[in-house]
Amino acid sequence: MDGEARPGPRLDGLFLRRFLRLQAVLFPGWPSPGALMFLTLLCVALLEQLVIYQVGVIPSQYYEVLGNKDFSGFKTLTAVALTLIVANSTLKSFDQFICNMMYVSWRKSLTEYLHSCYFQGQVYYSLHVLREDIDNPDQRISQDVERFCRQLSSMASKLIISPFTLAYYTYQCFHSTGWLGPVSIFGYFIIGTIVNKVLMSPIVSKLVQQEKLEGDFRFKHMQIRVNAEPAAFYRAGRVEHMRTDRRLQSLLQTQRELIGKELWLYIGINTFDYLGSILSYVIIAIPIFSGVYGDLSPTELSALVSKNAFVSIYLIGCFSQLIDLSSTVTDVAGYTHRIGELQETLLSLGRKKNNSYSEAKASWDLDGSHSGEDPVPRDTAFLLERMTLSVPSSGKLLIKDLSLRISQGNSVMIVGNTGTGKTSLLRVLGGLWESTQGSIKMLTCFGPRGVVFLPQRPFFTDGSLREQGLQMMRELCDSWSWLGWYDILSPGEMQRLSFARLFYLQPKYAVLDEATSALTEEVEHELYRVCLQLGMTLISVGHRASLEKFHSWILKLHGEGRWELTQREKMKRLPVGEGC
Repeated sequence: MDGEARPGPRLDGLFLRRFLRLQAVLFPGWPSPGALMFLTLLCVALLEQLVIYQVGVIPSQYYEVLGNKDFSGFKTLTAVALTLIVANSTLKSFDQFICNMMYVSWRKSLTEYLHSCYFQGQVYYSLHVLREDIDNPDQRISQDVERFCRQLSSMASKLIISPFTLAYYTYQCFHSTGWLGPVSIFGYFIIGTIVNKVLMSPIVSKLVQQEKLEGDFRFKHMQIRVNAEPAAFYRAGRVEHMRTDRRLQSLLQTQRELIGKELWLYIGINTFDYLGSILSYVIIAIPIFSGVYGDLSPTELSALVSKNAFVSIYLIGCFSQLIDLSSTVTDVAGYTHRIGELQETLLSLGRKKNNSYSEAKASWDLDGSHSGEDPVPRDTAFLLERMTLSVPSSGKLLIKDLSLRISQGNSVMIVGNTGTGKTSLLRVLGGLWESTQGSIKMLTCFGPRGVVFLPQRPFFTDGSLREQGLQMMRELCDSWSWLGWYDILSPGEMQRLSFARLFYLQPKYAVLDEATSALTEEVEHELYRVCLQLGMTLISVGHRASLEKFHSWILKLHGEGRWELTQREKMKRLPVGEGC
């Protein structure tokens, strides 16, 4: 229901499932680059922990040699300490280096995976045009993936080494303080984890909301940038200023709420850290005051206290590191939900497209004939049988029970008032929309030997003219290497270049959706003449009566499902009764 709010993203089973699915992308198998770097990081982190332990017990050894006034031992210990410090610094640097390399590798793998799903068929079109539940897919792929991989890589070293350090220092703490030390520390950690889990859950949903508003705010600025000239003609600066500020205020309000929720999390983290340092000394003090070490000299007791303090404090420090990751975990959880939701939608759209393609392919044999029915001539491009079309979002009826066969040499012009479904019919022909009822078959391929679509708004990728498929215009290709074609070309010039691309490809069929609306009738006449001269069969949408002479059939849409198909006498090519 529209009025029913969906539950906000949280640290729950859904998060875990989405996180594991993303890990399957980051670690596709063995030996993948991510897995090799992860194993290398584990080895470096283990060596680093061995060196850290040796550095940690050095103070207790200093207490001993200084208490005994052992100058030779002091020199040896200092040399060892310097060596260990250099080794520790080197290992820490390699640790950070590997984490950064993992970040780059993970971002590459995850982004390329999402790109493969995003650009599969027309999934990107369905996601942007036909789906409203996924906000800002571009932000999720470019920005959320980057932040997810960066935050995850910053946690990687601490997470993979934690089981080993916890096991080792738990044993050392038990050996030094008995069962009381590890039990107290583990109990303290469990309490801190429960408290932080309660404080983290509302932050995750608020972070997801903040990222959505960030994308909306950026999209508003992009909208103004793309439409700067028409906005200036309308003198829309004041209105756009007000609406853009409104989105900014909404974003800032959400950020204030997020900061307020994070305050309590930070209070919990800092309290846990400082209370942990006191707990370590309480654990050490119990055996001292109970007389367990009563037979030791002050020097020996100082050395023992220093060593036990390091073990207890380091074990608490390992737990504190995990608690300190709470704010990072909330970020990772928020990005996991946004990326995971996008992944689920892309896979769902991809399966839907593949199923539709498989069903269409299964219903036609290799000869292009429908099983059990009369064979379709090889020169047929589109076959519509009692096709009914409605707007996907609103269900508004556009065309009802349309039967039409478009074959080579029989061009069709589609006319009608605005909103009657002319462009929508072309969307169905191009596979962007699905018919509500009936069937529609495209019996040719896309490209030079099949069909090429020219939409209302010409599309040019970034790059030179040579990269637009206009290699025959060599004198322009060598000199024009501009990325912003939409900024330097007028609508008429872009339509001319679209036709230049069409003439270069020379397909059998050309679907033109008001492709000459920005051109004069003289230029339009010449372009259509060349199309017919090159042997193209045209399926055109247009409003000018002058275009009718280039077509054999006129399909007039009246709206509300009504339509009318007539054959022009002057262009009549098929025997009466054979249809189009």
